[in-house]
Amino acid sequence: MKIVTSAQMREIEERSESAGVSTDALMERAGLEAARRIRHHMGHLTGVPVLVLIGPGNNGGDGLVAARRLYEWGARITAALCARRREPDPKSDRLREAGVTMIEAWHEDGVRSLREPLSRCHAVVDAVLGTGRSRPIEGALREAMLALRSERECRPDLRLFALDVPSGLDADAGSVDEACPRADVTVAFGYPKVGLYLHPGADRAGEVEVVDIGLPPGLDDDVRLRLMTDSWIAELLPSRPSDAHKGSFGKALIVAGSRNYAGAATLAAGGALRSGAGLVTVAASERLQAAILSRSPEPTFLPLPDSGEDAARVVLEAASGYDAMLVGCGLGQAPETVAMARELLLSGGVSRPLVIDADGLNVLARLDEDWTRRIESPAVLTPHAGEMARLLGRSIDEVQADRLSSALDSARAWGHVVVLKGAHTIVASPDGEGAVSPFANPGLATAGTGDVLAGAIAGLLSQGVAPHEAPALGVYLHGAAGERVRRRIGTAGVAASDLLPELPRAIMEMRGNHAASVD
Repeated sequence: MKIVTSAQMREIEERSESAGVSTDALMERAGLEAARRIRHHMGHLTGVPVLVLIGPGNNGGDGLVAARRLYEWGARITAALCARRREPDPKSDRLREAGVTMIEAWHEDGVRSLREPLSRCHAVVDAVLGTGRSRPIEGALREAMLALRSERECRPDLRLFALDVPSGLDADAGSVDEACPRADVTVAFGYPKVGLYLHPGADRAGEVEVVDIGLPPGLDDDVRLRLMTDSWIAELLPSRPSDAHKGSFGKALIVAGSRNYAGAATLAAGGALRSGAGLVTVAASERLQAAILSRSPEPTFLPLPDSGEDAARVVLEAASGYDAMLVGCGLGQAPETVAMARELLLSGGVSRPLVIDADGLNVLARLDEDWTRRIESPAVLTPHAGEMARLLGRSIDEVQADRLSSALDSARAWGHVVVLKGAHTIVASPDGEGAVSPFANPGLATAGTGDVLAGAIAGLLSQGVAPHEAPALGVYLHGAAGERVRRRIGTAGVAASDLLPELPRAIMEMRGNHAASVD
């Protein structure tokens, strides 16, 4: 599913007009579909008081249509005009003619008149600003939004449905105005907007549901950002023929672990195995093997000498026998380890797809030279915000303020795939394609989950999944596994190892859903 900026959405709507589907037709369909989603969530509407907050533009028009439909289905509608609307306004007139209560809430006295319908309604529909907001929310509109927030704090059961985006949420950057309400459900029209998946906006959007508003097909060909979905991701899963052997599913070499971080190697190897790799080998010093074996008997081992240069030579000599390699999880920053990682990454001796994580990224961040040209194999870089900040020479706040551009611009500049981890992880390719994960799970904010992800991506690469597809597949499976853990034990106390048994279950579920949809 494509994700769009506000400018892209305007262009698509203009193309729709040229193709014969008018803005008014889109508005009618948007309002109808929004009303249907509200009816679905409310269960019944007859006699249910609903307050619809109406803004000055097209979002307000969508809200007027939704209000009319909800009224026709039996809801007790109060429509509050939170800003002056252009005259003539047939949609407002049609609502008045139907006998719907209308409040002019765009002046100070009007805001006071919101208190009574707010206090008795069961649901509020936010159709005030949509994607067109460019200034801070001020005046009577701000007072209306703050009154809504205050009422929701007093009545947690009051449902809030936002049309397209919650008012005050920047549809492109995900930033929010102080007065922006927190929706239970955001009904996105045609395409979800980028800001719904960037924090703090994602936290205000609630559950995002995308509805078809009748846009002609083929108008989004130039949109290069997508939301990861079950249907798209399932198509990327590697096949599992019944006559296969372990060599059929690839061999992954994991260069990870150190005295203080032996668990990182175990988790990365587990991620590769649980994502379907046929053979996983951990390259580690002999003193680490016992610690790793005590937790996971499945990996084989490539013993490494203590010398960094000698260790690199051993790995490089073995690398040609593997289909993908992961470097970095838990390696630490000891001088001999840094020397090994630097030689592995920059010598040009690795011709297989490469995943660079954690301390592998830290090695790159410490280099003054242009390392991007010296990594010759297709590489996937998997930084969290702190590692990304070090790679870019910026602050973490600067990275987090514009995660999407940070990922997309870096992928283009570096010539490698970038996986910017965090809530709604972003996968960016050098060609400008991007994908955003739908998952934001606080349970995954714990040590070791990144090692599982890096291992899963390496395991998928070893199975022949393309370097520009394996990261998105790995991110999605990792997120889906996290959701399975969340449903089972919640978000507190999750351990990274909890994800491992859920990875194959997520794969099985995805295959089953995809097969059912094809049938």
